[in-house]
Amino acid sequence: MSSLRHVLFRRTTPGTQQSTEQPALTRSMGTFQLSMLGIGATVGTGIFIVFSQAVPVAGPAVIWSFVIAAVVAGLTALCYAEMASAIPASGSSYSYAYATLGEFPALAVGACLLLEYGVSGAAVAVGWSEYLNQALENLFGVRIPEALSSAPEAGGVVNLPAIALVAMCTLLLVRGVRESAKANAAMVMIKLAVLVMFIVVGVTGWNQDHFSNFAPMGIAGITGAAGIIFFSYIGLDAVSTAGNEAKNPSRTMPLAIIITLGVVTALYIAVAVVAIGAQETQAFEGQEAGLAAILQTVTNASWPGTVLALAAIVSIFSVTLVVLYGQTRIFFAMSTDGLVPPVFSRVNARTRTPIAGTFITGSAVAVLAGLLPISFLAEMTSIGTLVAFIVVALAVIIRRAQNPNQPAPFKVPLYPVVPILSIIGCLWIIKDLRPVTLIAFIAWLLLATAFYFTYSIRHSRLRQAPAKEPLPVP
Repeated sequence: MSSLRHVLFRRTTPGTQQSTEQPALTRSMGTFQLSMLGIGATVGTGIFIVFSQAVPVAGPAVIWSFVIAAVVAGLTALCYAEMASAIPASGSSYSYAYATLGEFPALAVGACLLLEYGVSGAAVAVGWSEYLNQALENLFGVRIPEALSSAPEAGGVVNLPAIALVAMCTLLLVRGVRESAKANAAMVMIKLAVLVMFIVVGVTGWNQDHFSNFAPMGIAGITGAAGIIFFSYIGLDAVSTAGNEAKNPSRTMPLAIIITLGVVTALYIAVAVVAIGAQETQAFEGQEAGLAAILQTVTNASWPGTVLALAAIVSIFSVTLVVLYGQTRIFFAMSTDGLVPPVFSRVNARTRTPIAGTFITGSAVAVLAGLLPISFLAEMTSIGTLVAFIVVALAVIIRRAQNPNQPAPFKVPLYPVVPILSIIGCLWIIKDLRPVTLIAFIAWLLLATAFYFTYSIRHSRLRQAPAKEPLPVP
């Protein structure tokens, strides 16, 4: 039993890579590009597609749902900033868990990150399909048939536009990180400009009566909606997947995480307030391309909605691009450690990208995007993100307790209050997720456990290398 415990909780050395044979990725991203990476993964995921799911649950009080999600995300962002400065690796919370909690918990966190990145990529691709149809209808009076633009559960056969989006992002990532980062930065600037346009135009349709019956479902509805929209904060985590491709990562990554949080929180709350003020809450349920539809109603003209739909097409492209990037880099880190097959860490000599791993990841996400509805995808993403956030906060506590002298350019203020509140906030949101989501998540973790005992435990690089003793959880 002692031997098994040693294996399950063996851990890597913080701040170092496990293998000296790890393929080299190119350090090409500074603070600006890392910030654009974070904002690109975040703005768009929630704002453009989540209102139709969250407003029916919370009513006008969805504004507070965004605030709650922002506070919890903010507490966690500080924890991410400390861990990113101390352990600037590509694996995000997986790498942090491996260095503090041990191997088996790290594999479980990797499974959560697959929900956070892979499944969220599918979710936003489905939202992209909705805005594409909105733009086609406004510009040319045509729509892609429902059978070819919706999942089976939503009345269709397959969502081909969502599959096409994932394929395009995959091809761009294969070309190289520098090219992908430049394209993402340009798309982020477009989406920020258009969301400002939504705020300016949307506020002209302001009706304070839309805020009556403010919280019809009470606090349970507010926290339930917070759980639905929480997946829109994965951009904070996305920055930390670039540890091996960031310039001076110990400084630039924490700064980019804080910048991402500030920009995202301000935009989300402003857009939520304007959206509720411009449209009755009953109209949100089942509404496709919601922000575009709101502008068309407010202006009684099609052009604002067309502009926003076109911008959403561009911006959601950037979200999908970034989450696919994050997933491939997490697989890269796990493969380097031997916990997933080596194909995911094979770097092409010319592009300096993991081409095979990127194609495999893109193909899996494309299948999810083509066949599953957005509501299920969004909630699975949320619970994966929340659990990953809990692990990061816990990793801060363990790192401080067991390695008090280990340097970290950025340290969480008000320690240990901030990481403890982060854990409590995440658990508070998790408890209000639907039972089917919790059951599916447990089943997913059981599947990950089976994979660990059939593959990872035998192929781990720590099996051949000396490992540090497991850390007791304080």
